[in-house]
Amino acid sequence: MRALIADDEPIARQVLREQLEEIGGVSVVGEAATGLEAVELIDRLHPDLVLLDLQMPGLDGFSVARRLKKDRHPAIIFVTAYDRHALEAFDIGALDYLLKPVRRERLEAALQRVRLQAPPPPKPVEPLRRIVGRLRTDLHMLDPNEVVAFQADGETVYILATSGRYVANYTLKALEERLPTPQFRRVHRKTIINTNHIRKISPLSSKRWLLTMSNGLEVIVSKRMAGAIREEAQW
Repeated sequence: MRALIADDEPIARQVLREQLEEIGGVSVVGEAATGLEAVELIDRLHPDLVLLDLQMPGLDGFSVARRLKKDRHPAIIFVTAYDRHALEAFDIGALDYLLKPVRRERLEAALQRVRLQAPPPPKPVEPLRRIVGRLRTDLHMLDPNEVVAFQADGETVYILATSGRYVANYTLKALEERLPTPQFRRVHRKTIINTNHIRKISPLSSKRWLLTMSNGLEVIVSKRMAGAIREEAQW
């Protein structure tokens, strides 16, 4: 479990960090001394858990919790010297409310609550070792390295391979989830390319670039995407 400690008192942060190290199973990925710093670190580090003090400069703990993105909301445990805010803490979704000085057994119980509410890890998606391409009534078993690109035309996804064009049995979304990266990259809502088949990257404007593939296919991408492809493919 990845945790972030937010408290304006260095000693309080040290005590919590040492207790977490003794309990085990938790790695402290960051510490914040102000509310604004806590928001920034949570957004950047995506911890599973935040141990959040209520009284901090800039933003208090409640303000920090309310600013967090709903789709990346970590578990919150408030840690404070005051017990009068407990009801409000649970109203905004905190899993626990610990009073300073924090006793180890209370911290362990709070961590157990976090573990119990965490969703199970997603099952790994089996990568595609062969890609089935349909040509009229025949099914062809294609090696992913043969594929230059996948392109969607309405509901149909075409496989553009070194041996020809085939119809795929997968959607682009399913292919994106099961194809190895960075070899395969989705560069457009209708196109996935095999970066090993890029033969030329040419600037079109200050914001767009043209990729030329091994089969002559030309794909327009943003400058950011072209730069990322060059970096990941070491091209």
